[in-house]
Amino acid sequence: MHMEERVGLILTGGGARAAYQVGVLKAIAELLPRRAHNPFPVICGTSAGALNAATIAVNAQNFRKGVGYLNNIWKNFHANQIYRTDVVGVFNNTMLWLAGMILSGLGINKLKQISLLDNSPLAELLDEILPCDKIQPHIDAGRLRALSITASGYGSGQSVTFYQGVDEIAPWRRTRRIGVPTRIDNRHLLASSAIPFIFPATLINREYFGDGSMRQIAPISSALHLGATRILVVGSTNDGLEQGRHPDGSEYPSLAQIAGHALNSIFLDSMEVDLERVQTVNRLVSMMPEDMRQRTGLKHVEMLVISPSESIDKIAASHAHDLPWTIRMLLRLAGAGKQSGNATLVSFLLSEKKYCSALIDLGYRDAMQRRDEIARFFEVRAHRDEGMPQ
Repeated sequence: MHMEERVGLILTGGGARAAYQVGVLKAIAELLPRRAHNPFPVICGTSAGALNAATIAVNAQNFRKGVGYLNNIWKNFHANQIYRTDVVGVFNNTMLWLAGMILSGLGINKLKQISLLDNSPLAELLDEILPCDKIQPHIDAGRLRALSITASGYGSGQSVTFYQGVDEIAPWRRTRRIGVPTRIDNRHLLASSAIPFIFPATLINREYFGDGSMRQIAPISSALHLGATRILVVGSTNDGLEQGRHPDGSEYPSLAQIAGHALNSIFLDSMEVDLERVQTVNRLVSMMPEDMRQRTGLKHVEMLVISPSESIDKIAASHAHDLPWTIRMLLRLAGAGKQSGNATLVSFLLSEKKYCSALIDLGYRDAMQRRDEIARFFEVRAHRDEGMPQ
């Protein structure tokens, strides 16, 4: 008896870098039949990828229409739709952030929702454009098996995958990570995309949550728990490209450079490690006789990973002047304007339409260059009993 094949989509984090994912999805939509339903029964989103994931789930009845909607939103983005860029908003939040740092150092924690930027515009935008109440009807109609949004609990220290799906999916608990059934709403999206220090944490069920990429030690596992048998990962960072540049190491790093390095580690390292783990287990499984596979429970998972072919930092640097002057000033104070300070931090915050359009175009080109691989991934149905351990 063969296992039912289900394609899982994993959309990772990265702030404004998530625009790259839209280009990849746009190419996939063009390669599929025009009125095709959602080709991903399992959709997993983390950080800014959670916003894209939820949009695809809400529009599961017409994949191309949903991608077109995403494309239109990202290509017309302005930073003030994500966070406050006005003088009062930026100044007040910066002062509160500095005051919070000082008070915390004195052992006082009286200020709530301390962050460098105020993302209340994003909360308003999501309420306007993303009706999450449409998710369940798509699950009931069989167009979607599950949507998951991962966030990091500041109190428990756990990576929590909130999921909404069919009844047969069971909650799970592993070391530092759990799966919790719920009704996905915009609180989960705000929590998952709350980049540490930059955006405020979100309260869900008596615990504050931040960006889902933090402590997400096994990002592929959620898709497997939700029933995916083959997985497409769309990243928003290419480690080799970003590490290929070596600024003068003798100059002390700026605050912006340190922050960019920390963010790159949060959004990149866990996925890289998990992909290596999957590849290693797949190689082991290929060498095992069938009876040993049955005894160990090890399974093979077909993977397709699409990530940027060009340095997103370099693209961000060329569009940094599009940021509102208040944010440019704030970043300059943090050292982002220095020659030694790379554009990594800028690349996460640059939610402006020219930059987002450039990333969408890059994602589209990268996917189209691999159109044969993508076509095989969706068309080939190699019925196997193999897949990764969860």
